[in-house]
Amino acid sequence: MDALTTVLRELRFESVGYRWLELDPPFTLDFDQHRLRGIHAVTGGTCELVTADGSTHALTAGDVAVLPRGDSHVIRAAPASASADPARCTILCGAFVVGDSEHPVLGSLPRVVRVAVVAAPALGLLVEALGNEARDDAPGGEVVMARLSDALVIQALRHHARTSLEPGWLGGLRDPHIAPVLGAIHQDPGHHWSVQELAGIARLARATFSARFTAQVGQPAMRYVTAVRMQRARTLLRDEHATVAVVAARVGYGSDVAFASAFKRWTGHSPGRYRRTARAGA
Repeated sequence: MDALTTVLRELRFESVGYRWLELDPPFTLDFDQHRLRGIHAVTGGTCELVTADGSTHALTAGDVAVLPRGDSHVIRAAPASASADPARCTILCGAFVVGDSEHPVLGSLPRVVRVAVVAAPALGLLVEALGNEARDDAPGGEVVMARLSDALVIQALRHHARTSLEPGWLGGLRDPHIAPVLGAIHQDPGHHWSVQELAGIARLARATFSARFTAQVGQPAMRYVTAVRMQRARTLLRDEHATVAVVAARVGYGSDVAFASAFKRWTGHSPGRYRRTARAGA
């Protein structure tokens, strides 16, 4: 199983809903709801997407923007042109949540994934289908939109991984040396990985691999291994009835004491407390 498939299953997408908007300038829409990750497909006209850090992304008809890290943002009318009357902007706006908001991959995804559907025809078909469902309000539409939304987000991330030169986790998937390493770690986080063994999978010298992994993924390889192990441990503690000792063994620790110590350093909670808190909030 490839790393992207594994991570997408671990993230557990859940669509919140879509709205079809027809906006006449000037307009400003704020998107700052906690945990929601925005999706915006511009089907007519132009607008701007501005994130909380002030970064501005110009969007025009045929552009899809996904905010996988859940950043607060604003959609506003594009600056007026002196030679043209303000044009109406039509946008399909949606949102999704992830079941594991602490997943280690989230922090290394781009804040904004922007794709032009002309470069990704499959994405255009999904936008069209989602737009039809959002406008029709037919029975079962929410279920259909949820499935289409999952596909749209995955297609956008996949396209970005293939085409963008940005460093980050998706860039690691594009790297022929790093991608198989990511796949191996996610397939078996409980294996007793070493930098030397991971470098062998990458077919690189140890020093070259270490520098390349850190540059692409944004953290050293063994820290990433620990992050994946802790993510898997949280899932097992939250969703299963396995003992702490069993969880420890499944994520690569020789004793429950060593695991409990590492888990508390990473999360700030003992495994038992984390389990009780997670289940109480479920």
